[in-house]
Amino acid sequence: MSTNDQTPPAPPILPKRFHVKSFGCQMNVYDSERMGDVLSQAGMAAADSPDDADVVVLNTCHIREKAAEKLYSDIGRLRQPRADGSRPTIVAAGCVAQAEGAEIAVRAPAVDVIVGPLAYHRLPQLLDQARQQRAIDIDMPPARRVTQASAFLTVQEGCDKFCTFCVVPYTRGPETSRPVADLLQEAEALVARGVKEITLLGQNVNAYHGGLNLAGLIRELAAIDGLKRIRYTTSHPRDMEEDLIRAHAEVEKLMPYLHLPVQSGSSRILKAMNRAHTRESYLASLAQLRAARPDIALSGDFIVGFPGETEADFEDTLSIVRAVGYAAAFSFKYSIRPGTPAATMADQVPEAVKDERLQRLQAVIAGESLAFNRSTIGRRCTVLLERPGRKPGQLIGKTPWLQSAIVSLPGASIGDLVEVDIVGAMPNSVETVPVQPEESAAA
Repeated sequence: MSTNDQTPPAPPILPKRFHVKSFGCQMNVYDSERMGDVLSQAGMAAADSPDDADVVVLNTCHIREKAAEKLYSDIGRLRQPRADGSRPTIVAAGCVAQAEGAEIAVRAPAVDVIVGPLAYHRLPQLLDQARQQRAIDIDMPPARRVTQASAFLTVQEGCDKFCTFCVVPYTRGPETSRPVADLLQEAEALVARGVKEITLLGQNVNAYHGGLNLAGLIRELAAIDGLKRIRYTTSHPRDMEEDLIRAHAEVEKLMPYLHLPVQSGSSRILKAMNRAHTRESYLASLAQLRAARPDIALSGDFIVGFPGETEADFEDTLSIVRAVGYAAAFSFKYSIRPGTPAATMADQVPEAVKDERLQRLQAVIAGESLAFNRSTIGRRCTVLLERPGRKPGQLIGKTPWLQSAIVSLPGASIGDLVEVDIVGAMPNSVETVPVQPEESAAA
């Protein structure tokens, strides 16, 4: 044997089943799917519940309320022996693991692996290492989640905005963007594998600056044959530039849906949050968007009970929800994040007040969301089929406005684009009837 020959390293010895529990935001959900892809490619199988898994990954989101407390609560349950005396390997992942990894190591001895968002590609090796001793890696290049119909593609990570309530700039680092050429190459590979829709991801995706701005990247992607739909999330109002607004009017493949978090309807609170926009500038951006694309659907994020929020401030939030008519929105109670400026602000709002305001806000959001779904009854659109429905013969897809659409069409398959009429609306989905070929031709 030549002295230059090297024996390849033995593959990691892995458990058989895994379950990933996701706590939070869209990037967090995407990261959970990324970890699932990594573990599946390493030969593990996904389990439907933690009770059936040999490895349980707790993917935390620092933005969500009481994230650390929920993490430790789950760890406490998972460390209890099962009926056969075993317990799963416990992985703490995500932003809480990144920011508080040292504390988790001390406070939760039952945790076997602590991994930050930049090291998910190393999960198989970390699990192998954890057979001997706890494995910690709190640093990966972006990846993407792929299904038959759609894919997430990370184009930007990190945040430079430093909202006073948020730890993301500290846990994810500064805004960085991937080169256009790399993204086009990945997108073409995804389309070659049958992907019809790509969603561009970033903490502040419209701050993308990888050689082009986001509008330029979208136009380049739209030239790819076989790619039918483009979406992007999550955006910041400060970076909603005019050419991106024009892209919504000019790029047919860019879907008429925008998630643009405002956080509060009160300009006074927005200033305290360091959001760098006002109620008025936010509404002006939405007016430009609707002028460019009249059928655009909007979603947003809201925080209630930020320090110093008065009843009048909260009423401003309710009024902006009604004024915009969101198709969907996500709302949360403010909770203190150690190390952020808001954590030491005076006039912290009592929990009971936050609870009551959140219930009122969510009731208004639910009403607006249902109203939007009802407003689409009678529309004809194309649905991208993504997964099986609950009943035999049903498939679930997404309308251009990101509504879940129930479709019953014999012979249809996941990944198909089918033309439908929207005939009914529920709070979280719409009912459709497939358009018959002769109807489509007549239209």
